[in-house]
Amino acid sequence: MKTGLHTVRLDLSEPLRISRSTMTAREAVWLTVEHDGVTGHGEAVTSVYYGLDTRTLERLLAAAGTDLARFPGPESALEALNAGELAGEGTPPAVTAAVEAALLDLVGKRAGSPVHRLLGAVAPPAAATARTIGITSPAHAAAQVRGLTASGFEVVKVKAGSPDPEDDVERVRVIRDAAPRARLLLDPNGAWTVAQTEALLPRFADLGVEAVEQPLAPGTPEALGALAARSPLPVIADEDAVTLEDVRRLAGRVQGVNVKLAKCGGVHAALRIAEAIDGSGTELMLGCLTASSLGLAPAVHLADRARWTDLDGHLLLARDPWRGIGGEDGVVRASDLPGLGVQEVRAYEDVA
Repeated sequence: MKTGLHTVRLDLSEPLRISRSTMTAREAVWLTVEHDGVTGHGEAVTSVYYGLDTRTLERLLAAAGTDLARFPGPESALEALNAGELAGEGTPPAVTAAVEAALLDLVGKRAGSPVHRLLGAVAPPAAATARTIGITSPAHAAAQVRGLTASGFEVVKVKAGSPDPEDDVERVRVIRDAAPRARLLLDPNGAWTVAQTEALLPRFADLGVEAVEQPLAPGTPEALGALAARSPLPVIADEDAVTLEDVRRLAGRVQGVNVKLAKCGGVHAALRIAEAIDGSGTELMLGCLTASSLGLAPAVHLADRARWTDLDGHLLLARDPWRGIGGEDGVVRASDLPGLGVQEVRAYEDVA
């Protein structure tokens, strides 16, 4: 097998402010794996929070490509990856997920099968995705949600964690007034204390918020579980639910876990998490980092397995260089095309 890398810059259509940062762009490294004239693709994106810069991703994906060369074909490489025999100890989950995505894409194309069928599903998954509104002015938030609901979005995720929590309450209030039938999710990204959370959640419940993600700073899963037991809203763990062991500790204690493939290590790691929480009372949320349709596609092939779907990272971009999963009308859809089912639509220059 031959591999290659291509690094691009993904600009957002507008800055996205959350409680800990404001993002205007990130870089993506595309991994290509070619065998017998067929090529598979995967994507990893930079993340300050996860400590992944461009050079680190390029170095680790190049090393993974060298390792893939020892396998006779992508099928055996994928089997080894899923058995934990390919990624070295300490390999970031985002790198493992990108390698797995490229192999799944290649294996699916060689078999003439879409990825969801390789994973046991018959029909192409489709799900209503949340669309994120960042920390912004009430007027801008109201205008955004009007446009989103007019386009067909039924689920809106509102970022919270302003220095003054009253700003968060007001933002949710105007969004609710502007979109009275929308399903609202709330995400403070760990910005609140226990006392703040207990004071704020009843107010958000009164505004019809459906669930809250990671209200407390990560690192205290016991506190998050205790909070969930008395919360008027379902609590979804995100930053506290990274590994399978994290999720096992939280299963039955929180109402949901946000699984991002770049956080857990890919599709098969996500399926192991889904199996671990099955029957526990904790439900699956599929989340994402801001990325292209290539980066989002593997998760879309799992979209029918989640209670909450938050796969809008490609919709936040000024220009998406890939297509094939939709979402502009509020619904992401896997296709029946072989592999991941996405195609590159725009030439991008290498990042210097």
